[in-house]
Amino acid sequence: TFMIGPPTFFVGLMSAPGFIPRRVESLRLISSGGAGVTPAFVEQAGGAFGARVKRTYGSTEAPTVTTSTPGDPALRERETDGRATGSAELRVSDPETGRVLPHGDTGELWLRGPELFVGYADAEATRAAIRQGWFRTGDLATVDTDGWLTIVGRMKEVIIRAGENIAAAEVEGILEAHPDVRQAAIVGEADPRLGERVCAFVVASAPFDLATCRAWFEKRGVAVFKTPERVVQLDELPLLAAGKPDRAALKHRAQSMRA
Repeated sequence: TFMIGPPTFFVGLMSAPGFIPRRVESLRLISSGGAGVTPAFVEQAGGAFGARVKRTYGSTEAPTVTTSTPGDPALRERETDGRATGSAELRVSDPETGRVLPHGDTGELWLRGPELFVGYADAEATRAAIRQGWFRTGDLATVDTDGWLTIVGRMKEVIIRAGENIAAAEVEGILEAHPDVRQAAIVGEADPRLGERVCAFVVASAPFDLATCRAWFEKRGVAVFKTPERVVQLDELPLLAAGKPDRAALKHRAQSMRA
């Protein structure tokens, strides 16, 4: 009746040749996190499985951080990653200075609480990740005045194009809102003039090329500099063992296409 997993797992189930809602009718709740859960995924999975689908946030270092409860608004559980559970504490900080940022600003998510790990096997890695009891997650996030967390992306997954910072997760969310796109992964493609360009890899149920992508982003009113400049349609995304897109492999593929 209850399943936990990354979006790629559930997308795989929905895409399986023998999938029909009757075979999963016992499901009542799906909790998904770990790989850029988008509002489009929540809606699609909720319809396909006939279950409540909610976004959650946690990590190996701190397993249970945020989620939503049955009494919370559906909009919140679809568009945010929940609120702190138990005694977990959230803080959004300036990545460079560590200064606490105002509600709604984007910065690095720091957290602490009873489930926080003791440290890594490598003492130096622990010193780099922990500051005065706070764990630096490396995730870019916002927390609003009511405590709702929204993960924007990974600091290492920010694409810098001509000095403009572009969060991969934001662009992926826009792509996955398109009715034909089931999955999307964004990487930075090195460019001698701009530094990086936005390269999109998509799994779609119909042809999805650069012209289609540009028309969709324009329709959504997205800033031009965030619009992908290369679109590659795949049958499936390469995945890591944890079910996350293998961005290193995709980045290598993007660079090889420039050669």
